[in-house]
Amino acid sequence: MNCWREKEEFKFRVLEWAVRLQVPIKILSLRRMKSKWASCSTSGNLTFNIELLDMERELGDYVIVHELLHFNVPNHGKLWKSLMRAYLGDYEVYEAELKRLAGRERS
Repeated sequence: MNCWREKEEFKFRVLEWAVRLQVPIKILSLRRMKSKWASCSTSGNLTFNIELLDMERELGDYVIVHELLHFNVPNHGKLWKSLMRAYLGDYEVYEAELKRLAGRERS
C-alpha cells in the first residue's frame, strides 16, 4: 500500500499542488472530520481529514486538487470537471473509491 508516511509529508504534497495551481494558502491543517474529506475557506484556510494519511496517495492527491480548485472554481460544474481531468485524468475513479470508503466506514 502506498500511503503517506506522516502528516508533514502530506502537507508538503498540498504545498506542491498549491504552487502548481497557483493557490495561496494561509493556514493548512489536518484534523479528524466526521463527514468530509476536506474543506476550504475564501480566506485561504485548508483543512484535511487526518484519515487521508491512511489512504493511497492517489486518493490524497484527488482530495488535494479537488479542494485547491475550489479557490478559483466554487462549484463542481464543467470548468471544475475539466480542470480535474486536466490535472488527474480519470478522476472519477478516485471519487468513486472515496465514496465507497465513506459508505463502508459509516455502515
